Amino acid sequence: MGKVLISMEEIHKAFSGVCALKAARLEVKEGEVHALMGENGAGKSTLMKILTGIYRKDSGSVRLEGQEIEFKSPKEAQDAGIVIVHQELNMMSHLTVAQNLFIGKEHKKGRFIDDKANNRQAQELFNRLNISINPKEIMGNLTVGRQQMVEIAKAISTDAKVIVFDEPTAALTETEICELFKIIRELKTKGLGIVYISHRMDEIKQITDRVTIMRDGEYVDTLVTEKCTKDDIISRMVGRVIYEDPKQKSNVANNAPVVLQVKNLNAGKLVKDVSFTLRKGEILGIAGLMGSGRTETARVLFGADPLDSGEILVKGKAVSIKNPSDAVRAGIGYLSEDRKRYGIIVEKSVADNSVMACLENYCSGQFINDRRVKRDAGKYAELLKTKTPSVEQMVVNLSGGNQQKVVIAKWLLRDSEILIFDEPTRGIDVGAKSEIYALMNQLVGQGKAIIMISSELTEVLRMSDRILVMCEGRIAGEFSIEDASQEKIMHAATLRKEFSTQDL
Repeated sequence: MGKVLISMEEIHKAFSGVCALKAARLEVKEGEVHALMGENGAGKSTLMKILTGIYRKDSGSVRLEGQEIEFKSPKEAQDAGIVIVHQELNMMSHLTVAQNLFIGKEHKKGRFIDDKANNRQAQELFNRLNISINPKEIMGNLTVGRQQMVEIAKAISTDAKVIVFDEPTAALTETEICELFKIIRELKTKGLGIVYISHRMDEIKQITDRVTIMRDGEYVDTLVTEKCTKDDIISRMVGRVIYEDPKQKSNVANNAPVVLQVKNLNAGKLVKDVSFTLRKGEILGIAGLMGSGRTETARVLFGADPLDSGEILVKGKAVSIKNPSDAVRAGIGYLSEDRKRYGIIVEKSVADNSVMACLENYCSGQFINDRRVKRDAGKYAELLKTKTPSVEQMVVNLSGGNQQKVVIAKWLLRDSEILIFDEPTRGIDVGAKSEIYALMNQLVGQGKAIIMISSELTEVLRMSDRILVMCEGRIAGEFSIEDASQEKIMHAATLRKEFSTQDL
């Protein structure tokens, strides 16, 4: 590691009287990957938004290569060589991939944009980064993971000195993560400083040089990665030990009734002849690589995408699900992998979002009983340990993990019997993960049934009673938890390629 690129000292920031940062600090050197860790709401993203000109600090000092700086906009930060890859994507879904990559810096012929040149340069960038994406594709047609790779490519395409990665792998496959790590190591050799925000401990140990830990908006400690353990980091983050042992056996009774049966489901290109059952009190894990059809199957079950053929039975009775309202009436709740697009309305309050799926229960004639709304939303905010000053807080002001908890509260208030959790802990810290795992176990203990889609194999193995593996739109394997392993799951997920634990 070389000279200090970024130095942040005694940073303070408050929103509407609520302290978000108090004496926070961070130092990043040339050729360093520096992890920034802490629970959701610890202030990581706020600190980085101050660094990149999105927020203005209330007090403190920020220096770039020894010079005091304070950016008034992300454009100023980018011009100075500091860019951020956001956890929440900020792409324009109606534009093409290339148009998103070069917006504001397009190639032109005279007064007109040269789309051919933009597409060509985008393809050259993707080839260099070993990313397989068509520059002419509409951004909104890409999966969340693919959109994330475009966002990463956009940041790398700038003449950056410092790149901030905020949960960059949350929606990526194992193969894409490996490619990203190759890119980051290449950037290190060129002397860039990398700030890496992630809750995945294995990644932190693999890719970073130092770790700065925050708690409740304050600086806690900075550790050398190779000299500290996972428990060292967690204890500083949350003050307690978190255990992540795989589940040893199914908790579902042999005679548990089937609450959902799916027969020969077909929809679009990524749901092909899918059949399975779900029992009362069961957590059914669905694993598979990106593009395997996991999310597409969930969206069909929830009525978000049309069904071409097949049959869906709830408690033995065939149901017609043509839209999400039909699914909700049938007792099905869906937590989307993309909470910002499908799970919440960010400009509404925590209370409003919490009762969204059952608003009719709070209406009397034309009036909404705000007192009951706030009472019940507050109860679930407390249950889920959602970090918010009040349930009247706008969701846009919450951290990503706390936004996820609001989505979960929505379906708990609806009291849905069948819950589909698509990447339920995406972007959530290790402490909050443990809380959500405990909540899921509590729900199935009460007789709920859960379909859990996850890209983290450790999560699938920890939570599932039974595991389905999808590949190219089909069910490629089914395992009891007693018989499941990472190797077996990855073999089924790829069909043609053997994986070992070294590949994960």
